[in-house]
Amino acid sequence: MRVLKFGGTSVADPSAIARVAAIVGAAHRAAGTCGPAVVVSALGGVTDRLLEVARLARSGDASRAHDLVASLRDRHLDVLTAVAGAGAEEWRRLLEEQFDRLAAVADALAVLREASPRSLDAVASVGELASCRIVAAALVAAGLPATAVDPRLWLVTDDTFACAMPQLEATRAHVQARVRPVIAEGGIPVTGGFVGATRGGVATTLGRGGSDYSAAILSAALDAEEIQIWTDVDGMLTADPRVVSSARLVPFLSFAEAAELAYFGARVLHPKTIQPAASRNIPVRILNTFRPDVPGTLITDLQSPEAAPVTALASRGGITVITITSSRMLMAHGFLRRLFEVFERHQTSVDVVSTSEVSVSVTIDDLTHLDAIVAGLSSFAEVSVAHRLALVAVVGDRFAADPAAFGRVIAALEGIPLRLVSQADSRRNVTLVIDEEDVPRAMDRLHEAFFGAALRTTEAAQRVSA
Repeated sequence: MRVLKFGGTSVADPSAIARVAAIVGAAHRAAGTCGPAVVVSALGGVTDRLLEVARLARSGDASRAHDLVASLRDRHLDVLTAVAGAGAEEWRRLLEEQFDRLAAVADALAVLREASPRSLDAVASVGELASCRIVAAALVAAGLPATAVDPRLWLVTDDTFACAMPQLEATRAHVQARVRPVIAEGGIPVTGGFVGATRGGVATTLGRGGSDYSAAILSAALDAEEIQIWTDVDGMLTADPRVVSSARLVPFLSFAEAAELAYFGARVLHPKTIQPAASRNIPVRILNTFRPDVPGTLITDLQSPEAAPVTALASRGGITVITITSSRMLMAHGFLRRLFEVFERHQTSVDVVSTSEVSVSVTIDDLTHLDAIVAGLSSFAEVSVAHRLALVAVVGDRFAADPAAFGRVIAALEGIPLRLVSQADSRRNVTLVIDEEDVPRAMDRLHEAFFGAALRTTEAAQRVSA
């Protein structure tokens, strides 16, 4: 049994949803009477607009908030009518009730002039709750035995609103009670990603992009044979094609490589997706909804059969480096513990760490508590902050097997200032911190250094065959 997850662009409009129905129908026929299970994101762009509803209401602009709710309501009802036709009255009633509740929440926020993380989750969850009903209706209209399953009924989380932590054992029990029976009866459960609920039934969200994570959690709870992430690109590429025009498809990745690439900026996959899949050894396949015949990228626990030291590159901007300097650090017991306790206290994650005898440099991308962090560190050390930086990651399981690979990285970046360089003991990933403005140049050079010859060979072979 497979779990198919469709992102926002894959369910953006009626024609996209029709493609989804065709893909799900083919998977259902191939599987006989066993699924698949379907996880969907909100319709393209909807989550941003829902958060805008909350922002307007919080500022006291109830009128514009209501106008936006009405616009969202109309969009969803129009899409429902287009994909489900005349038989959609019950689905229409459910959507109307959902947007009525959203309007009521907006009114409450306008009165209070504030929006707690709990309230924001209540607003943001509307997109996936509506989307799963629309897609289920489309599948039913296409003759498929689909059932909409509210994600709040199976994904159990803690109460860390806006970035909730799934409670995996409780979730597994709820999946067996709420999702498994649909599959056992030959049906296709359609649920929303990104959204869960506390044990008390209060809506939560997993953070932006969390629908991939939801699909992986559901797959692990169902012991699925494969997770398919359907998106708007052919799979994982050797680099972001918006930065490197010659980026090419990576047909195979290991779980470890995929996790590194997702964490350091590859946008095809949510960083948390890999852990639930890897824990149950469930292959993940990335596919293109708009080009379903392309084989995509397969992610497993095996290394790629290709012998190249580097599998792909990733980059992420918006990075800030904090450097902490103190002569008391030298040979001082407990200094690093004291330093990282400051970040822990302000719930701020650190990505890259570099140390010398008397200084530590760390990177962060969440500046919410920057002033408080600097104040805390300044109580026992000198602190400097540098903004507008970026991470560039060079990733490959076989990187360590090529003694010259690290030298090729540094040689490719000659003339580009390197703020930090980090390599873990596994030597699967070299991470560099550079100025944001240097990212295109750095990525082009690295891509040429590690993939240029292969690309030229492929292009030459294509010319000969033509």
